[in-house]
Amino acid sequence: MQNDINIDDIKINFDESGLWVLNIAIAIIMFGVALGITIDDFKRLLQNPKIVMVGVLSQFILLPAFTFLAILIIKPHPSFALGMMMIAACPGGNVSNFFSKMAGGNAALSVSLTAFATLICIFLTPFNLQFWGSLYGPTNEILKTVSLNPFDLFKLVSLILGIPLLLGMTIKHYHSEMADKMEKVLKPLSMLVFIVLIFVAFSQNLDVFVNHIHHVLFLVVFHNIFAFVLGFYTAKSFGLNKEDTKTISMETGIQNGGLGLLLIFGFFDGLGGMALLAAFWGIWDVFSGMALATYWGRKTKSE
Repeated sequence: MQNDINIDDIKINFDESGLWVLNIAIAIIMFGVALGITIDDFKRLLQNPKIVMVGVLSQFILLPAFTFLAILIIKPHPSFALGMMMIAACPGGNVSNFFSKMAGGNAALSVSLTAFATLICIFLTPFNLQFWGSLYGPTNEILKTVSLNPFDLFKLVSLILGIPLLLGMTIKHYHSEMADKMEKVLKPLSMLVFIVLIFVAFSQNLDVFVNHIHHVLFLVVFHNIFAFVLGFYTAKSFGLNKEDTKTISMETGIQNGGLGLLLIFGFFDGLGGMALLAAFWGIWDVFSGMALATYWGRKTKSE
C-alpha cells in the first residue's frame, strides 16, 4: 500500500507558467496544421466515408474499448489505468502528419483526419474518459474525487484545438497565399518548440523519471505498440490501400500526450500516476513514431 501512496504523491515539476507555454504550443501547432487545411479536404473525406468511418472507429471507439479490456487483464495501479484511458480518449497528435508523410503514407488524408478528429474530440474525449473510467471500479473512485465537469473539459479542448483549427482554416480560405507563407515558417517552428518543451520538462523531472519510470515503461510501450497494430489491422481489415493503412496506424498510435497532460493538470491536480504515464507517453511516441516512419519510409523506397 505504501508503494501506491508514493506513486500518487509523485509531483511532476510543471508550474503554472509551464502549463501556459504547453497550452500555447499545442494551440500554435494546431493553428499551423490548420493553415494547410481547406474545406475541400473535408469534402474529400465525406466523399470517401469509409476512410472516415475506419479512422473514427480505430481511434475513438476501438482504442478506448481495447484499452479498457487491457486494463481489466493487466490491472495496473488505478491512476496508471486512468492515465491510459486519458491517452486513449485524446485525439491523434499533430506530429502524426509529419510521420505519415515520412512513412510513405497518405499525408493529405492524415492532415484531414487530424482536423476531423480535432472537431469530434471536443465531444468524444470527455465522453470516452467519463464512460470508460466510470465502468472500472478503481478509476471510478478517482473520478468521484475530482470535479470532472464535462463542460469545462469541452471548453478547454475547444480553446486549445477547436479555435486554432477554425482560425487557421479561415485564413487559408480567405488569404490562401498568406496562409501558405505562414505555414512554411510556423509548422516546423511550432514542432521544434514543442519538442524543446518536452525535453526541457524531461530535464527538469530527470530524477522523477529515473526513480519511477520502471512503473510505467511497460504500460506505455505496450499501449503504444498496441495502438499502432490496432490502427494497422483495423484499416487492413476494411481493405484500405497501403498508404491509407499506414496513415490510420499513425493516427491511432500517435496520441496527443501534451493535451492529456494538460487535462491531467487542469482537472486531476497533476495526479502522480496519471501525469507520469502521460508525460512518458509524450516523449516515447515521438521516438516510436519516428522509428516506425523511418522503417516504412525505407521499405517504400526499396519497393
